[in-house]
Amino acid sequence: MQIRDLPHADPGVPDVRSGTRFLVWLGRQQLGGQVKSTLWGLLHHLGIAGLPFGVGIAVQSVVDRDGGRLALAGALLALCGAAIAVGDVMLHRTAVTNWITASARVQQLLSRKTAELGSVLTRRVAAGEVVAVSTGDVEKIGWFVEALSRFLAGAVVLVVICAGLLFYEPALGVVVAVGIPVLALSVLPLLPRATRRADIQREKAGKATELASDTVAGLRVLRGIGGEDLFLGRYRAASQEVRKAAVRSARMWALISATQVVLPGILLIVVVAYGTRLASEGRITVGALVTVYSAVALTYHPLRNFEEIAMAFSFSRPSAKRAARVLALARTTTTTAARDEDRKATGDLYDPLTGLRAPAGLLTAVVCGDPDVAGRLADRLGGHPAEPDERHTSVLLGGVPLDELPLATARTVVLVQDKDPVLLSGTLRELLDVPSSGAVLPEDALAAAQCGDVLDALAQASVDTEGDPMRTRITERGRSLSGGQRQRLALARSLVTDPEVLVLDEPTSAVDSHTESRVADGIARLRAGGTTVVLASSPLILDRADRVVLVDDGQAVAVGTHRELLAREPRYRAVVTRETDEETAAAAHRTDGIEALEGETA
Repeated sequence: MQIRDLPHADPGVPDVRSGTRFLVWLGRQQLGGQVKSTLWGLLHHLGIAGLPFGVGIAVQSVVDRDGGRLALAGALLALCGAAIAVGDVMLHRTAVTNWITASARVQQLLSRKTAELGSVLTRRVAAGEVVAVSTGDVEKIGWFVEALSRFLAGAVVLVVICAGLLFYEPALGVVVAVGIPVLALSVLPLLPRATRRADIQREKAGKATELASDTVAGLRVLRGIGGEDLFLGRYRAASQEVRKAAVRSARMWALISATQVVLPGILLIVVVAYGTRLASEGRITVGALVTVYSAVALTYHPLRNFEEIAMAFSFSRPSAKRAARVLALARTTTTTAARDEDRKATGDLYDPLTGLRAPAGLLTAVVCGDPDVAGRLADRLGGHPAEPDERHTSVLLGGVPLDELPLATARTVVLVQDKDPVLLSGTLRELLDVPSSGAVLPEDALAAAQCGDVLDALAQASVDTEGDPMRTRITERGRSLSGGQRQRLALARSLVTDPEVLVLDEPTSAVDSHTESRVADGIARLRAGGTTVVLASSPLILDRADRVVLVDDGQAVAVGTHRELLAREPRYRAVVTRETDEETAAAAHRTDGIEALEGETA
């Protein structure tokens, strides 16, 4: 796999049972790249390992005044230099390629999962964690994939050096063969504490990122209530906690690095002391002593790969665990043995969990006392249950479970607009250029959503578009517009799609009552004959609905028109008219009295 071949045609199905399994799966997907990188690493390290033998031969040839062997040593050193240069360049190229392609694979997997789950993702996983996984965690996972081939090459070379020294000079080779494994494994006792400190640092960094994300998202509200300084202080405190945790983590890694420097130095001193004694006794030659000394000195480089792989695994394993947790999220846990692709998803929308039914072709309004319950219900109606205990029952459309439909089909027939829709940057024409049936024109959708003042504002803000609001650019998330203007543009976008079922969660919560009344008329007019579900508590919308359903304590408890429910259902009046408990009890008492009187009259 080359960088020019990105993105991957198919990133594959990851093993998300654990972070370690995910890393193993990721490594298997790039087996070819790892093999190439390891081979180039072997060439690089073997070139380095060959230098001591060339130097030893050269020194001994000078001592023996042997010109032929000196020329041979020069040729060997030149060959080792070429191997080091070529191997180093190609090792870097292939290792970085492994890093980038692995990161791209993880990014594609996360993007695919985000597209599959939609807005439900942030209900199951904190927004800060999603940001951390898609940015810093991806880089750490890629780092481990990159470092793996260098570590394998370094480990093989250390084995070769130890075996070569045992064969070349057994007396000193034994010391090296015993000391090198000790050096390689010396960092293991320090890793658990270093890993714990690194985990604490990442946890605090994730919380700080989430706090920053939430603060930026609510900046307009914070300015309105004067809470900027309060949240700034909280973020400053959180960032200081991250700094302290990072310093504590860095101290452990500094200790590990120091260990990797001090212990090889001690081994080198032992080799030199023992080798000098052997040379003075005439048991080894000066050239052999120089060879062994040089070989031990050059083991520092491959030994650093052991430290790097330990750090990379310690940092990437929690990152892989978080990524695996996100990738393990499913649209639903319900499975079917077979799917009939020809099944037509049309008809009534029915939720067996709450008992809510939205008849086909009608405008159904749903009243919930809790806005959070309304938001979860909207997600369920779109085929995305937010709570684990809700996933055993799927919403039915015309008797067909939504989770049995292919995701693309389910999203074509059911569209959910939540209470805080997002507007992407671009022109207004691009905003409304979405997959649709083609039956609703953008002009009609804008008119139904009462976007006249939005079009005027965009026309006035136009710089080089000749006053055409459709060509005026909208800033990211529509920050240049008011909340009501953003809400109405999002509604227009939803109306343009003209889905089989349109679910709207509080589509007019940010507009005034006069505009809300006209928007309600526009929705009813444009969606005539289509199945529409509006979750709202505004009488202006409820009065225009064909039927109204009251959901209380997670169950549909009353059905009727707005005026019928006002007359006979105290719980409905409490939500819609904001009656107090005393007023609701009095109304219920009056209703019971009237019913009793009617019974006596009958």
